[in-house]
Amino acid sequence: MDKIRDVLLLQKRELEHFSQKHYVPRDIELSGLHNDIIKVIIGPRRAGKSFFAIHELKKSGNFGYVNFDDEGLLKVENYNDIIENINHLYNNPKSLLLDEIQNLAGWELFVNRLQRQGYNLIITGSNSNLLSRELATHLTGRHISTVVFPFSFKEYLRYFDRDSTSSEIKIRLNDYLHKGGFPEPLVKDIPHKEYLKTLHDAIVFKDILKRHNLRSPRPMGDLSTYLISNSGSLVSYRKLASMIGLKSAHTINKYLGFFEEVFLFFQLRAFFAKYKKQVRSNKKVYTIDNGLINAAAFNLIENMGPLYENAVAVELKRRELNGELECFYYNTKQGYEVDFVIKKGLEITQLIQVCYNVEKQNTKNREVRALLHASVELKCNRLTVITADHENIEDSEWQGIKGKIEFVPLWKWLLH
Repeated sequence: MDKIRDVLLLQKRELEHFSQKHYVPRDIELSGLHNDIIKVIIGPRRAGKSFFAIHELKKSGNFGYVNFDDEGLLKVENYNDIIENINHLYNNPKSLLLDEIQNLAGWELFVNRLQRQGYNLIITGSNSNLLSRELATHLTGRHISTVVFPFSFKEYLRYFDRDSTSSEIKIRLNDYLHKGGFPEPLVKDIPHKEYLKTLHDAIVFKDILKRHNLRSPRPMGDLSTYLISNSGSLVSYRKLASMIGLKSAHTINKYLGFFEEVFLFFQLRAFFAKYKKQVRSNKKVYTIDNGLINAAAFNLIENMGPLYENAVAVELKRRELNGELECFYYNTKQGYEVDFVIKKGLEITQLIQVCYNVEKQNTKNREVRALLHASVELKCNRLTVITADHENIEDSEWQGIKGKIEFVPLWKWLLH
């Protein structure tokens, strides 16, 4: 009991320290804060879930805090001891913030019981699949989820706390594309590469290898390094298995699932009218934050194109998880690839290409022909090319197919 109290007392002091830090407002809303529905906040490690939750809870007064990413709490057998200490340290709070709840064995039963006892609960976790699976099974109809990613570019600019000129924004964009949006390196002004490399290794070796009892770390580490170094590329499970030295494509599929669970990577499916074809098609894999690419990729030559495409993919994934859209890639009948197909409801609403430099005519033609062919096949007239600097709306034509194409700089698109 005393050990639990000591752990929670240290966490309370950390909470007080948190509360004094400069807070960057997020473009996220925590729904249902004042009712009895369970609030679930999920997202990558160190993306700012706790800080966001603490800031929101401060608006409603007194609350209790427990961080289960602490080995001192994971060996507790009687969970009532935790609640008794919380009530004592925080003066019987009605609201509780339970941080990294997935680390607690039988957490869903514990959370259910606390809700029945009348607590207003906010829980966070860095494991999307675990939380969604357990919530669907045990908390059906009584929870609502909020996703917190690292800073978007809009939030990143907000940290500097003043309006910026377009030239300043472009400089910030270059920093953002290389350093990413994880809050801590920015706020504390610490070396981002070392921080993010350490974070990457913690996710792979602690959140995946240890949790899933995988014996050999090498295949998982090699796979992660390859995917980060080739972010945005099409992947074949069979080819990946052969390259990493694993026996089957099924194992690769399982490992990719582990990566998605902890928000390290996400996969993009090809768009087909039939769902079966979407599932069976090769996927494109993106990294959850550009900073991880710069910190952990094995690259000898810098290439801005993949950084641009990954930043767009992450922003679209953020909007997809917020329920605004569905996102796919697409191959035309002629084999031309469109980077992103945006679907809202039953309608394809936008086709997007990402091209860092469209000054070369051959490069521009490649992007235009893919969009125009896809516009006919998918019956979509809103065509966009996201660029470094080029901005215009142009009447385009390719092999008799005509259409208007909007060229927009990445910084403007990210701030839209």
